[in-house]
Amino acid sequence: MTAEAGAEPPEPGTPRAPKAGRLRASARATARLVRRVVVSVRRRAVGLNDLWRHSLQFRVTISTLALSSAVVFVLGMVLQNQITERLLDTKRHAAVEQAQALADTAARELVGVGGESADALHTRLENALKKISTTSASPAGSTAGTFEPVLASVGRDQSDAGQADADPVYAGPFNYVPVGLRQFVEGNHLARLEHTVSTNGGRTTYLIVGTPLSSVASPLQLYLLFPLTSEQNTVSTVQNTLLVGGLVLLILLAGITNLVVRQVVRPVREAAAAAEQFAGGDLDQRLAAVGEDDLAKLAVSYNGMAASIQRQIRQLEEFGGLQRRFTSDVSHELRTPLTTVRMAADVLHASREQFPAGLARSTELLVDELDRFEALLGDLLEISRLDAGVEELSAELIDVRPIATRAVEQVRVIAGTAGSSVELVLPEDEDAAAEVDARRVERILRNLLANAVDHSEGKPVVLTVGVNETAVAITVRDHGVGLRAGEAGLVFNRFWRADPSRNRRTGGTGLGLAISQEDARLHGGELQAWGEPGQGACFRLLLPRRQDVPVVASESPLPLPPPDYVPPVPVLPAVLEVQPAPDAILADSGADREEAGR
Repeated sequence: MTAEAGAEPPEPGTPRAPKAGRLRASARATARLVRRVVVSVRRRAVGLNDLWRHSLQFRVTISTLALSSAVVFVLGMVLQNQITERLLDTKRHAAVEQAQALADTAARELVGVGGESADALHTRLENALKKISTTSASPAGSTAGTFEPVLASVGRDQSDAGQADADPVYAGPFNYVPVGLRQFVEGNHLARLEHTVSTNGGRTTYLIVGTPLSSVASPLQLYLLFPLTSEQNTVSTVQNTLLVGGLVLLILLAGITNLVVRQVVRPVREAAAAAEQFAGGDLDQRLAAVGEDDLAKLAVSYNGMAASIQRQIRQLEEFGGLQRRFTSDVSHELRTPLTTVRMAADVLHASREQFPAGLARSTELLVDELDRFEALLGDLLEISRLDAGVEELSAELIDVRPIATRAVEQVRVIAGTAGSSVELVLPEDEDAAAEVDARRVERILRNLLANAVDHSEGKPVVLTVGVNETAVAITVRDHGVGLRAGEAGLVFNRFWRADPSRNRRTGGTGLGLAISQEDARLHGGELQAWGEPGQGACFRLLLPRRQDVPVVASESPLPLPPPDYVPPVPVLPAVLEVQPAPDAILADSGADREEAGR
């Protein structure tokens, strides 16, 4: 046949395209299903891991259930083996006794066997089997249960041929008897064996007992096949009973363990919850002590501890309140006499040109000390309000650069008197706006600058402003005496001085850094100090640009220690190398010693 004109042969693989598409779609669906299963299993594993780590009750219950499962499994296996062996031993003894009894019956029925033809021998074997079956049907002969008898003649001599016949003559299911057992019985031994036989109805396990008929002239063997179906059913029943009983026992153990552990864990959880509430400020939280057991003693001890802590906290609060009230009252009470003394000192100071030189100088010192005393009273009032928690933050979104500029200008005169210069480093192209209280931030910077000038040893002081997306950082760096190890955490203590013998140049009150730290905390920021002996000190003020966004010291736009800090190079101990003396020198020294001896 020829193809029609213009007809194009189909492309190979075109009919397979839909099938390939279905295969790809099925593969994608299978991959999605596998991913979902993996994700689900992973989530469940993570959940179980969290539950295992956080729940003592779950851990104890699972551990008890696992150990109980192992114990129940071992006991079940031991019981099953004991029951199975006992059943088989009973069956074996009964089967051997019945085989020996029926062997005598078969021998009586087969007396005189020998020299017959195969057919005649088979007939006599069949008759003997009927007699054996009749005897086993009686109540006395059924102790081992039902069986199938087999009689076989192997190795007999034919009278007409005079040679051994290789084909056995048998009656009964002789093919069920394994060859190994046949050989053992043909060797004139009593033997037994459990053997599984495939039949039309399935597979059946038999206990086969074989015995030779020694009282017969011709070699004959008797085999009794006892089916083990009833024993297998009994063992299966025992297995199912042990399995169900084990599962029920495990469930009961899990429930009992859960209840017992819950009785122990629940008071612990209540104690943990009470401790959390107590730590959160609920000082009246107590535990219910029920009974006189160990948990009740724990509750009583906890309640005693909580009562003692509550009493001490209240005493400290009362003491702190009295201290703050005393400081506030004293500061307020000193206002009136201070005002009177201030007015008198101003009058004297205005007329100091009319006084002698010594009296005029005393007037100037009086005014200076009054200024310092008035500043100390103001700081005491401020810190008492901070301690009382009545100060409020008047934050507004403003640029911190003008605040830094004003603080620098306010301390320039003091710095000039101390022989130091103050440098200001501001970001030019970045927005430095933040939600701050301008008055408090300016006071912080003024205190830091005054402290830096006081310890700068006449060297420059640098104020640097840095910003990023979340925070504003301001550092005040001096290159004076610095701070020794451990002093960075003490500089914010009230009235603390690194060197008590050192005189103040700036007229500080000893409370400036403490007030500055409280102002920084009021903003939600941090005030940190760093210093090294001989390399100066650096204070960093870190403030959030928005009050609802906390700041993290590791994300500060300005580092601490400062970038110009040079770590000291460790000094290695010197090693003195001793070179051995030349031989000539040793010889000369020996000669000199001999000469000295003479």
